[in-house]
Amino acid sequence: MEWTTIVFGLIGLLGLYLIGLFIIKPLKFIFKLVVYLIIGAVLLIFANLICSQFGIHLPLNPFTLVTAGVLQVPGVILLLLMEYLLL
Repeated sequence: MEWTTIVFGLIGLLGLYLIGLFIIKPLKFIFKLVVYLIIGAVLLIFANLICSQFGIHLPLNPFTLVTAGVLQVPGVILLLLMEYLLL
């Protein structure tokens, strides 16, 4: 084998690695975001089941889903306090 073939092969492998890296990272971010939104929805549904006895209802909209998904339990508590104070 000539050295140019080896160099071009290594450059090609590096290019494939970089392309894979740029495709995988955004997919990981989107997957994490979807998982957080699902967890936020479950937390909001659970909070609605418990707080419906007290007359408090949290709507399922993008703002509440992102707040509950990113902040988890403190976010749901924050949303419940906001709903209670604005009620």
